[in-house]
Amino acid sequence: MADPMRIRAKAEGDKATVRVLMSHEMESGQRKDSTGKLIPAMHINEVTASHNGKVVMTAEWGPAVSKNPFLQFNVKGAKAGDKVAITWKDSKGDTRTDEATVS
Repeated sequence: MADPMRIRAKAEGDKATVRVLMSHEMESGQRKDSTGKLIPAMHINEVTASHNGKVVMTAEWGPAVSKNPFLQFNVKGAKAGDKVAITWKDSKGDTRTDEATVS
């Protein structure tokens, strides 16, 4: 995978809005390839977000989430200069983590 995630975090008052674009194929296991064989399921199962090392959001996803999913959420108490990290794990066991600084 070329670019696992693009994270943008912008402080607005007493919170920060975090936007994440994840690069992932997100195969449901129901599509067929050109020869008619089922493409095996491979999708993000777990997403975790942390603010300065403290977990602030977790999500469990399934095969119905679209390819290259977009996630947006707010973090109360975040300010410019703070660190926001996103980690995801997929059904094949691959894990990706990326971090951004709140601006």
